[in-house]
Amino acid sequence: MTTATMALTELAEKGADVDVLRQMVQFMAQRLMELDVEARCGAGYDEKTPERINSRNGYRERSWDTRAGSIELKIPKLRQGSYFPEFLEPRRTAEKALTAVIQEAYVQGISTRSVDDLVKALGMSGVSKSQVSRLCGELDERVGAFLNRQIEGDWPYLWIDATYVKTREAGRIVSVAVIVAVGVNTDGQREVLGLKVGASEAEPFWTEFLRSLNRRGLRGVKLVISDSHEGIKAAAAKVLKATWQRCRVHFMRNALAHAGKTQRRMVSAAIGTVFVQDSADAARTQWRSVADQLRSKFPKLGTLMDDAENDVLAFMTFPRATGRRSTAPTRSSV
Repeated sequence: MTTATMALTELAEKGADVDVLRQMVQFMAQRLMELDVEARCGAGYDEKTPERINSRNGYRERSWDTRAGSIELKIPKLRQGSYFPEFLEPRRTAEKALTAVIQEAYVQGISTRSVDDLVKALGMSGVSKSQVSRLCGELDERVGAFLNRQIEGDWPYLWIDATYVKTREAGRIVSVAVIVAVGVNTDGQREVLGLKVGASEAEPFWTEFLRSLNRRGLRGVKLVISDSHEGIKAAAAKVLKATWQRCRVHFMRNALAHAGKTQRRMVSAAIGTVFVQDSADAARTQWRSVADQLRSKFPKLGTLMDDAENDVLAFMTFPRATGRRSTAPTRSSV
């Protein structure tokens, strides 16, 4: 089982393709209700069997507010008695439990044990082992379809990043790298394009990941945004042959590490003035001015800015027509 800090949850909170998580939570919640009602009725929908003890009577709609957004659910109604799933009751931690199972499905494949534990945690003790197994198959199919879908259109901006999570392998808890690619297409739409798990972030791992995106149809990449990881940079140059941009968010974290806590807001505001400039020349002039202003108090920060200028300002060479100001290079999510 993975930890509860997996990439999909982080991506949802940062706003990158939040529909992925929302749709999967909706699917799981809806199917769990259907299976629960099936167990309470003693038969499936429209199934004729002597074991039936109740019948459905339509649905009522209900909104469920989650971190991934508001989810519309159809709660089954029964002809005899009422039905309301326990996981929708106030103060239940159902969303967290659902998300943990979904993220496990993306990282290492879903297990019947995990779903069975989830069903019990949600108060659906009547759901059978065979129903749990069926749900696992449905979830695996959806995850597989998402991760292997064809990528259509041009995606000029691509963020690639990794996060480490704990997972169980052969009875041991090990740390694995979950790498994620988020793209922005020519319409300004942001979408998770790929996700892969490996033992490390070495260059061969990144190279194979990017090649797998190419095989699925990724094209038109002009700018690759990531942290300053040599494996990512080498793989991006080899496979995508695009301009590399040092992620502004990662750079800012590195920069603020050279300032005291009470001075970080000032440093952040000063560096931020660079990114509102209207031209590449103006941005470079402002960058050097800010670096010189900060150098006396923070010599290491001044050196960092000297070394990172070209990498952080790579996006400024792109024309306005590409949506430079409205898409990711200035508002990175990875």
